[in-house]
Amino acid sequence: MKPNITTIPITEIFEETEGCPICRMYRMLEEQYTEYITGAAMMAPDVRVQTNKTGFCHRHFSMMVNNGPRLSNALLLQTHIDELRKKIFPKKNTDAPDKKMLAAIRENAHSCYVCDRIERDILHLLSTVYVQFGADSEFRRQYAAQDFICLEHYALITSSFNKRAMDKQNAQAFFEATNKLSKGYMDTLYDDVTHFTTMFDYRNAGGDYKNSKDAIERSVRFLTSYPVDESLK
Repeated sequence: MKPNITTIPITEIFEETEGCPICRMYRMLEEQYTEYITGAAMMAPDVRVQTNKTGFCHRHFSMMVNNGPRLSNALLLQTHIDELRKKIFPKKNTDAPDKKMLAAIRENAHSCYVCDRIERDILHLLSTVYVQFGADSEFRRQYAAQDFICLEHYALITSSFNKRAMDKQNAQAFFEATNKLSKGYMDTLYDDVTHFTTMFDYRNAGGDYKNSKDAIERSVRFLTSYPVDESLK
């Protein structure tokens, strides 16, 4: 399959094999968007209207604060807070907030402009994955050579599958490779975690941990799509 503007980013993602390729795809998008939000988007009124309304989740606020200009972050917060405070508090301090106000607070806690954009755009990237898998034998090899596909993204890539993107034979090959990358990896994790627990039996003192020493960390990464956060103590 001849490389083009839509296939090049996918090819670059799958040239790596460490970890989950859809996680890498997600990280690429969130880095692009958090940089865009505190950069070029500052002068885009339509984007500011949306960010004022939606806000950001803790993760993407953190990425923006850690990597973006302080002034940009302050301006984003200024207009977002201004819009939010008009919706969530009663006019009189002696009044209780009504149901609409409380609903707005709950909505704000679970809304994020970057998450919404990624949720939409990652489906476009996956559509290219399906087309490439059906048309390019080298890409099929790269896909099958990945470390694993995490549980969340296993559900995403299989539920979003477009059967019109490839013939029946390649579709079967796609699901075979995908199931091996998720179910096969999960079976390995189970064996490694089980072996790790047996090493605490006094009868196995001094025994070989084999590949189980980091089984806990690998399991968390597979189950949640994120590595263990060592900053949380």
